[in-house]
Amino acid sequence: MRKTWVTAFAVAVVTAAALPAVAAASPETPAWGDCPADVAKPGLECGTLQVPLDYRNPGGTQIDLTISRVASTKPAARRGVLLTNPGGPGDGGLNFPALLRDNGLPQSVLDSYDVIGFDPRGVGHSTPVTCDLRPDQPQPITPPYAHNRAEVVEQADYSKTVAEQCAAAKTGPMLPYVTTANTARDMDRIRMALGEPKISYYGASYGTYLGSVYTTMFPERSDRIVLDSNMGPGGYDSTGIRLIARGMQDRFPDFAKFAAADPEKYQLGSTAAQVTAKFYELVDRLDRTPVQGFDGATLRLYTLFVLYTNDQFPTLAETWHALDTGRPPPAAGAAAAEAGDNNFASHFAVLCADSRWPKSIETYQRHVVLDRARYPMLGGATANVTPCAFWPTAPIEPPVRIGDRGPSNVLMVQNLRDPGTPVSGARQLRRAFGDRARMVTVDQGGHGVYVFAPNKCGNDAVTDYLATGKRPAHDRFCAAEPAPAPGSSASRQAALPLG
Repeated sequence: MRKTWVTAFAVAVVTAAALPAVAAASPETPAWGDCPADVAKPGLECGTLQVPLDYRNPGGTQIDLTISRVASTKPAARRGVLLTNPGGPGDGGLNFPALLRDNGLPQSVLDSYDVIGFDPRGVGHSTPVTCDLRPDQPQPITPPYAHNRAEVVEQADYSKTVAEQCAAAKTGPMLPYVTTANTARDMDRIRMALGEPKISYYGASYGTYLGSVYTTMFPERSDRIVLDSNMGPGGYDSTGIRLIARGMQDRFPDFAKFAAADPEKYQLGSTAAQVTAKFYELVDRLDRTPVQGFDGATLRLYTLFVLYTNDQFPTLAETWHALDTGRPPPAAGAAAAEAGDNNFASHFAVLCADSRWPKSIETYQRHVVLDRARYPMLGGATANVTPCAFWPTAPIEPPVRIGDRGPSNVLMVQNLRDPGTPVSGARQLRRAFGDRARMVTVDQGGHGVYVFAPNKCGNDAVTDYLATGKRPAHDRFCAAEPAPAPGSSASRQAALPLG
């Protein structure tokens, strides 16, 4: 049995990139025009092409893929196209080229490329999937924090119900094909539709896994590949998802230091240790008596998401102080923020179809106990059971194995204290790529290096590579630089959402 599975795995990996080559016809060049109203930006054009739902049957059912571009205005300087992805999975990317431009993407890069965005299959304007969730159904991407075995069982019951709804929804038959590998194949169809022999790429967060899969499947069609805020080589599998809890533990000291620096204003403690103790005190108290929609689980998740940027540290500290004194927090509205049906459905479609997940509830109970001890701030949540445990279909192909075969054309950039994609996962990916990659590690916290944060060393490394092809000869470490005050006009880290 094991030998048969391994053989099937090897065949699938070898043939994965070849599937698009058997397509009956290349996609037509998109007719560029106005973008949908919800993503329209000056200078941003959109178009649509069709791609196979199932690349094993390229002449069968086709789905729409909506793409966008900010075109280079310097034909003499134009090198090609820079495909982009902001993360997710489940997040749209049509407006990402304009957001990058408007938030400081250097002119040398804008001159060198048509910057291309797209809503991945199943997302937004690209034949969206749904789970038909009711308004009264919670739609969090991360499960609630489980304090005991019974709460894991309770979450399992809800996850099973949701998985069944996703399967029964009108887009249920699409779900097995909403995968990272198929999205990578879609990227190559975009390349063909644009008439380019190769594509360059900038992807952040989950976009690093997507880019890794693309350049593994299509190494000779990859030009300059930049991966920012890196996932491990397995993406969001059952191991990778749990790394987020480690990321929160790595990042939290930055906020604790910030809050402790102004104890009179925030009253959370005068040392980092006291601020950390306040976190555990608050979540325990809110678990017993919620305040304005915040229970302990909600505060854990809200704190994680705010830790993605330095810019929101003051709001986080003020929210904690309000909750500590029984007053309505300034972030009360954010406490109830959830994914939305399409974001939720497409997120889990990818996670559940990309790899096999444990089916046993006891397995999740053991993981929760282990991760609550290792990463007490969030481990009981990220180890908790998701709809993937009950997904109605098994993956249609094995995961793409990231390796070192192909040109040495990958540049990874990574914050040392990233809560969403911790440096431990990035180091695993770097090892998997071998000599294909170089990694620039930046001594700062937060999610996102290029454009999103102000470290000149990290930003220059990416710009130099994209604009000139000059990549560090060896892995590089960028020292910390003075950060702009949170909330100041110079602080750009919160300007762009990364998945």
